[in-house]
Amino acid sequence: MDRKYIMTGLGYAIIGLVLGIYMAATKNHLQLVAHAHIMLLGFVVSIIYGAIYKVWIINYSKPLATAQFWLHQLGTLVLVTALYCLYGGYVPDTILGPILGISSIMALVAMILMKVIFIKHAPK
Repeated sequence: MDRKYIMTGLGYAIIGLVLGIYMAATKNHLQLVAHAHIMLLGFVVSIIYGAIYKVWIINYSKPLATAQFWLHQLGTLVLVTALYCLYGGYVPDTILGPILGISSIMALVAMILMKVIFIKHAPK
């Protein structure tokens, strides 16, 4: 599980850096919120999850860990895509509001599951 998180985290880092370079080059910073969420939720949180699995989690429940991984990935991908569409003016807030809410809750549930996994499977 640690490798999956590190690989997806690095993928988000590449996307976030490309978006950041594009914003700097064009002097158009409308996507700052999307960029920040890509870098923090996509890159940083994924890398932290990968480190937690590598360093602390021993003999974890594979179904629970898999559910946690996919909740984080799906929630993050939908959230950053919706933010990109919102701040780019591609889709109205009335449509994206519920999508942003649901994807944010998915990321929160994934974080709660990470804490449960840590409590259950990390050495004391």
